[in-house]
Amino acid sequence: MVDPQLPEHIAALRSTFGDICSVIGLDRLRAEIAELSEDAGVADLWNYPDRAQKVTSALSHRQSELARLTDVGRRLDDLEVLVELANDEEDEESGLEAELELASLKSIVGDLEVQTLLNGEYDQRSAVVTIRAGAGGVDAADFAEMLLRMYLRWAEHRAFLTHVLDISYAEEAGIKSATFEVDAPYAFGTLSVEAGTHRLVRMSPFNSAGKRQTSFAAVEVVPLIEPTESIDIADNDIRVDVFRSSGPGGQSVNTTDSAVRVTHLPTGIVVSCQNEKSQIQNRAAAMRVLQSRLLLLQRESENAKKKELVGTITASWGDQMRSYVLAPYQMVKDLRTDFEVNNPTQVFDGDLDGFIAAGIRWRKRSHNA
Repeated sequence: MVDPQLPEHIAALRSTFGDICSVIGLDRLRAEIAELSEDAGVADLWNYPDRAQKVTSALSHRQSELARLTDVGRRLDDLEVLVELANDEEDEESGLEAELELASLKSIVGDLEVQTLLNGEYDQRSAVVTIRAGAGGVDAADFAEMLLRMYLRWAEHRAFLTHVLDISYAEEAGIKSATFEVDAPYAFGTLSVEAGTHRLVRMSPFNSAGKRQTSFAAVEVVPLIEPTESIDIADNDIRVDVFRSSGPGGQSVNTTDSAVRVTHLPTGIVVSCQNEKSQIQNRAAAMRVLQSRLLLLQRESENAKKKELVGTITASWGDQMRSYVLAPYQMVKDLRTDFEVNNPTQVFDGDLDGFIAAGIRWRKRSHNA
């Protein structure tokens, strides 16, 4: 016997999907694809690799988004036909197949619904993510490196382009800090809910007594500045230091003074970049990140939203937003949303979508409260 409520559930899901398509704007999406396709077809596009990469990346993601929406619409049509056939023939097996397909579509539509909540001023932009080791000594440095891998794996699963700008390695293990870009539409809106203090509890591999250790790391997420925007930075407002790159060698990065550290004297913001091959490239990358951070500070000042957008991240007890517990039990729990999973290994391998979706919904509810 086919569940008599299936048609009602499908109708509700179709209604939600229709609202999502209206918010996203299928006509607008198709127009963007046509415009980007035209840009991608320009003969000399690859004479400018940075622009070419941005154009082709944006085109690929918008094509994927349209294909996803089209696929959901087709599957909803097929599901309605399957339910009709199951009812006509009283086919229990087809009824079970329909229920599984409905559950799958609900999950996909739920993800699409989260995307429609990303309507903030900066949400559509690429992101610059900085991870810093906090309290906890060597374990904190190791934890910071675990988080770096986690976010890079998350981006890899989604086929998002990433670019590591700077890594400062700790003496014994792990990293002191790392900064990287995620170049994809809505990367900032998506990852901004990851900003805050993360806490790790485990049996320390660096403690000979095998005691349980708690350590912290801070994650900062800012939107990447657009090429058309201008943040005037006076030459006498910055100090530029050059030094020899540290960490693993290769590509001659640690044989010349190619690494660059830029300090913005009025605000104290420091940006380092050492992963490019030349000092000029590293300086350009560092200035781009500095401009992104100054842009955010400027807008925060204008709109009085500093605490809302970034807040104070101290990477210590009392203000953690997520806990990763490896001992005495296995659990990762977000303390804002109460979303949790019992497989930390999977999370550290980049399975963050559940946490991010819950975070975006939590932020929307908080803003509407």
